[in-house]
Amino acid sequence: MITSSNIISCNFSLPLKPRFSLSTSSIPPPKSLIPPPLNSIFRPKPSKTSSFLIKQNKVHLQLRRSSLNTEKTPQNPPVISSPSEEKELLGDGGGSGGGGGGEERDWTTSFLLFAFWAGLMYYVFFLAPNQTPTTDMYFLKKLLNLKGDDGFVMNQVLVSEWYIMGLWPLIYSMLLIPSARSSKSKIPVWPFVVLSCFGGAYALIPYFILWNPPAPPVEESELRKWPLNFLESKLTAGVTMATGLAIVVYALSSGGDVWKEFYQYFQGSKFIHVMSIDFSLLSTFAPFWVYNDMTARGGKSSWLLPLSVVPLVGPALYLLLRPSLSVAPTTPKPTSDEK
Repeated sequence: MITSSNIISCNFSLPLKPRFSLSTSSIPPPKSLIPPPLNSIFRPKPSKTSSFLIKQNKVHLQLRRSSLNTEKTPQNPPVISSPSEEKELLGDGGGSGGGGGGEERDWTTSFLLFAFWAGLMYYVFFLAPNQTPTTDMYFLKKLLNLKGDDGFVMNQVLVSEWYIMGLWPLIYSMLLIPSARSSKSKIPVWPFVVLSCFGGAYALIPYFILWNPPAPPVEESELRKWPLNFLESKLTAGVTMATGLAIVVYALSSGGDVWKEFYQYFQGSKFIHVMSIDFSLLSTFAPFWVYNDMTARGGKSSWLLPLSVVPLVGPALYLLLRPSLSVAPTTPKPTSDEK
């Protein structure tokens, strides 16, 4: 029994090697037995129209990618070879009257205002009544205190108008500087304001014709210097308001006979006639410049705009109650290390 078991164990001690292997990896299955994929079965045949649409979509996709790349990549700055090209790029030239961005200025208002001023000057020099030239010279000397006390009492309304005409240049200086300066032209406003002390509205209208807004920004250092530190002061506005109100009350307190006498002077005296027209013009233009100054300060205190129609007192009240001027941020100067 033991011998038989040994024989069996000897027979199965080594594995039996088959004569051939049946591995599936060595023998590929026939192609006829492999099922085709579903995509190939149900895929439609491409037509001419579908291929054209695919090509068109690819073109649109390429254009879209190129536009996105140009937006993301910064463009090279233009090469400036001369100062004239630099002015054209900045919008300071180009024959548009100095308008920024190539915007042309509408000269219609300026032309109409010039025609009005030319007709006005023609009337003042050639058509205004001039029946009492000797009396006009006497009145002028009396108002300038060049004549002593000779017993003649000056007309109360005439004296009031004379002193009011001395306040108008100060009021217009506070309205025009700096909010009515021209940033698009090199014409300063201060020469016209100085001439208005002698010529009134006849000297200011030429600047109104040449005015080209907007006004340049105001830096904080400018507010501390002359003349803005004086013109923006509430003390200056308060004194102007008090003086103007006192003069107006003095004129209104005169009787009817004084006003009739002043009207007779207006009809025959060239000096009083021209000065009265000047007063009317300054009172007419004042609400516009009040609105312009109000807009430059952020549009606050708009309830004062209707009051500016009142001659002298309305604009003076606005100057007293108007908000402070907004200051542009100052850029620090580069130091020597940064250079």
